[in-house]
Amino acid sequence: MKHAISRLLIATSALGLCATVNAETTLRMAHLWPAGSAVNQDIYQAWAKQVEEESNGQLHVEIYPSQTLSKADQAYEAAANGIADISVTLQGYTAGRFPLTEIVQLPGVVNSAPQGACILQSLYDQGDIAGEYEDTHVLFLFTTGPAYLHTRDTEIKSPEDLEGLRIRRPSEVAGEMLDSMGAQPLGMPAPDIYTALQRGVMDGLSFPWEAMKVFRINELTNYHLQVPYYAGAIVATMSQAAYDRLSPEMQAVIDDNSGMAWSLKAGQVFDMLDKAGREEAVAQGDTLHIVEDPLDDPDWAAPLKQGTENYLKRLEERGLDDAHAIYEKALALRDQCEA
Repeated sequence: MKHAISRLLIATSALGLCATVNAETTLRMAHLWPAGSAVNQDIYQAWAKQVEEESNGQLHVEIYPSQTLSKADQAYEAAANGIADISVTLQGYTAGRFPLTEIVQLPGVVNSAPQGACILQSLYDQGDIAGEYEDTHVLFLFTTGPAYLHTRDTEIKSPEDLEGLRIRRPSEVAGEMLDSMGAQPLGMPAPDIYTALQRGVMDGLSFPWEAMKVFRINELTNYHLQVPYYAGAIVATMSQAAYDRLSPEMQAVIDDNSGMAWSLKAGQVFDMLDKAGREEAVAQGDTLHIVEDPLDDPDWAAPLKQGTENYLKRLEERGLDDAHAIYEKALALRDQCEA
């Protein structure tokens, strides 16, 4: 009888251990895009599905869109502090936190989202910007396509036309350039823009075509200037503590779904949405102007080049002596990554 009870206890213990080993782990992902957007469905939900399938159901990703778990400007810290297991956010929301990463956002570096994704992920993989993310476990990095200028009531053709206009700035770097051209830069997360523009709090904004569609801003704007003076850098990153808690097998699943492959997938989704956003504006009869080569344009070259140089010099004054070198490397990668 005693032997039978012992065998039963051992068997029960083994079953309990098995259940613990095979228990489902839920990873909470925070981001700012709407739940119904293609960005959420085709990137984040697709990533979650693949992780769940490759882990045989041991990993479950619970997605919190539209800033429901963390505000956009606090999302990276939410991952660093373990409030979120995974966060996806734009580095520009945290001014000064990712200075070398933001070099990719400078005018003329990114011509398309897939190209920008390749540039940014390459800089991370090759160690140029990896030190800025040491407090989290980076999954993949990518960029938006070029951001342009969009206004509700004022047609913009030259920098002088920005004088006095209240324009939403996507980052500190882009804001400085707007300020140098006489605009009044306003900072706010993307989900708040629709209401601010609708209420007349601002006159226009800087956004890629993708975001004009995803956040429905095309509904409120009538004029668009395609001057590619900025691109948004984005990071999908994981709490280091959450990653460390996983078994080696589950860490391998995460690792297999990190890096360049997912960076490029994200870039392709953004590129598709850029095309759709532009088509939407054209279809509703909006006025579009295009600056083909802003860094050689007689009106736009001077303020954009000056803004770039001011930013790089400021980084070097902070002791980031490799700022110019990383900028030159980003330009070289631009040619290598051309889609």
